Amino acid sequence: MLDQPFVRPSVIQNIDPRARMAVAGLTALCLSLLQNVAASLAGLGLGLCLLALARPPLRPLLHRLAIVNIFALFLWCVTPLTMPGQEVARWGIVSLSAEGLHLALLVTIKSNAIVCVFLALIATMNTPTAGHALECLHCPRKLVFLFLFTARHVYDIAQQWESLSVAARLRGFRPRTNVHTYRTVASLLGLLLVRSYERSQRVREAMLLRGFSGQFRTVAVFKARPADALFVLLMLLCLAGLIAMEHRDKIYGL
Repeated sequence: MLDQPFVRPSVIQNIDPRARMAVAGLTALCLSLLQNVAASLAGLGLGLCLLALARPPLRPLLHRLAIVNIFALFLWCVTPLTMPGQEVARWGIVSLSAEGLHLALLVTIKSNAIVCVFLALIATMNTPTAGHALECLHCPRKLVFLFLFTARHVYDIAQQWESLSVAARLRGFRPRTNVHTYRTVASLLGLLLVRSYERSQRVREAMLLRGFSGQFRTVAVFKARPADALFVLLMLLCLAGLIAMEHRDKIYGL
């Protein structure tokens, strides 16, 4: 989620990272609990509006949305066929249920809405800023520590895996469905784990030599402004509107 192409000047970039982090979490929670398609569509519209304010690059944005929708495509292929309910169509022994179609549609809309919100509010900050914002929001220090180190070293692990794969191909390795391929891949994974462990030991020793005491220090200081309070207020009003749309039948019934 946190990626350099999304960190660019925009209206969202000027909002306090603490406010963006808190609003993103609250919005995701609200969207995940919606059961009404109309309210979910309104939440998707809210996410798209935030994306427009964030001005993300088009190609990385489409790539990340495509990953989410590939997962949703599998739901469309399975859920309407397997979920019991009112039958809307039948082809031989295969039938589609209205409840399955409704669930697949709901999950697709909500997942896209949540991803849009996170891409707009969270992906537009770099990893150290996100970690500092989480710490300011009183998230567990160990969780912040794990997040920062994972975000930093996942790329190193990927590079090590790529170098091991290149070395195997240079020695004539071609992946196939046989025992030799399984043994080779298992050996490569074992080497990757060993190298990652050894690197983590070196990083730990280097940090201890520099006086690391378990807490990251930063020179960045977050300052709340009236614009941040206005942004949070507007988002809370939007979430209240989504909740009202979700329960409007009950409200009108009263």
